[in-house]
Amino acid sequence: MRTRLKELIYVALLTSLVCVSTMVIKIPSPLNGYVNLGDCMVLIAGWCLSPAYGFLSAGLGSALADLFSGYALYAPATFLIKGLMALVAFGTYKLLHKKIGKLPSQIIGGVLAEALMILGYFVFEGFLYGFGPSVVNILPNAIQGIAGVTIGIVLLKALEKLKLLKIK
Repeated sequence: MRTRLKELIYVALLTSLVCVSTMVIKIPSPLNGYVNLGDCMVLIAGWCLSPAYGFLSAGLGSALADLFSGYALYAPATFLIKGLMALVAFGTYKLLHKKIGKLPSQIIGGVLAEALMILGYFVFEGFLYGFGPSVVNILPNAIQGIAGVTIGIVLLKALEKLKLLKIK
């Protein structure tokens, strides 16, 4: 199969997996958002796709989940935040993996990406609801981030072992 076509298939697949994994478990958070498992696939998109495709896959899949789940107000911010998360995961991995190894660079990239997510939603919700009230979503977003990094790395290792995905 041509490389370009194969990459576009991976983009479509990861976009749908980001969307579905975001929607499969939704725990409402205090300020009209929800905690989900989509971050594991957002990080995988960042680690496995090119920067542009990773951004598109993570951002579009997450924004579609917001739209399909009745959180349309969040969709534009989610597109940007989740897309940037994939870029951070990609960039950190590329910068560090030869110096410190694969797993440590994935952990650091995942943690930085999740910190961006926490900050991004804090700022977005701060403008919507006020910065005082938006503090209540920091802990749920941090829990989502920890789960995203942990599940993302475990899932990526399993997919690599099965030769279904590989990091670029």
